[in-house]
Amino acid sequence: MKTFGIKSFITPLALFLFGSVVHAQESVLAESMMRGSEIYADFCVSCHLENGEGIQSTFPPLANSDYLAQNREASIRGVKYGQQGKMTVNGISYNNIMPSMGLEDEEIADVMNYIMNSWGNTSKKMVTVDEVAAIEK
Repeated sequence: MKTFGIKSFITPLALFLFGSVVHAQESVLAESMMRGSEIYADFCVSCHLENGEGIQSTFPPLANSDYLAQNREASIRGVKYGQQGKMTVNGISYNNIMPSMGLEDEEIADVMNYIMNSWGNTSKKMVTVDEVAAIEK
């Protein structure tokens, strides 16, 4: 009679638990992005347009944005407090004003998760309410 040691159960259990955690994180991100898409439609679409392409030399693109990928904290700060002054996105200079939209930290996290995972952008780390709350002017 063959007996099974604890090792024969650890690997499948670990894979199951890891898979469950990954699936749960993906679900949380998907829910955040869904809420974020509604916020984007209400507050952002008029300048950055439906597919995040922006208006060249006026409103920077969010689609395939090197700025978002390289300036996470500054991007969150811009949504939270507004932004003005010169910036370069995908090699093009922009110098305009984006006012604060008056969003709550959870709304900012949701819209950032939507933006940072749409239109060719991918973020390995989800924007959290705690991360937004920690960003100061």
